[in-house]
Amino acid sequence: MRTPDIERDGWRLDDGEERHRAAPVTFQIPDVATRKLLEPGDYAKLIFEIAVEGDEYPSVERMWVVVRERTANGYVGMLANQPSSIAENDQFWRGTELPFDYRHIISVQPGDAESIAAAKAPVPIPWDRSG
Repeated sequence: MRTPDIERDGWRLDDGEERHRAAPVTFQIPDVATRKLLEPGDYAKLIFEIAVEGDEYPSVERMWVVVRERTANGYVGMLANQPSSIAENDQFWRGTELPFDYRHIISVQPGDAESIAAAKAPVPIPWDRSG
């Protein structure tokens, strides 16, 4: 499954493990075992780089994703936040499905009844899985 690309999709995911290696004292992340044990409905926080028209550099936002399913190297999730750096649109907004790897996860939270139901429901904005 292809990963998000800033040129194609207008956004991409930052590598949380890389940020942790660069600043292990100030940028802490859950251990890899914790990041590999998430279940549908659990929350994962990821760092998004979002292209903003007229800005030279992408906007960076930390947002929660609801885990929908496991993949070979991570998960497919659904955006649980609304990005504040871009106007509402139909391509990247709350409910957007996206793939992510263990290395992208910077924080986790257990799911609740609402997030578990959301993980099982049809996704409002599906990820193009064709590649």
